[in-house]
Amino acid sequence: MIRKENEELKKKLIETEKQLEKYTNNERHKKYYEKNKEKIKENGSNYLKKLKEENPEKLKEYRRNYYLKRKENKIET
Repeated sequence: MIRKENEELKKKLIETEKQLEKYTNNERHKKYYEKNKEKIKENGSNYLKKLKEENPEKLKEYRRNYYLKRKENKIET
């Protein structure tokens, strides 16, 4: 009974992974980002400008987290 249940769950897992492949990084996503590189950069900079005006504390938090991650990676290397 448990083995049968285990086999069914494995099948469901495989099906779910196949469905998720559509939405994870594949060639279509890479092509999109290559074609729209400038637009994506512009949207990112607009977001940072907006964040700077509306919520500077959040921006400080992002920068601090980045600093801590960079410091952590530097220590590991």
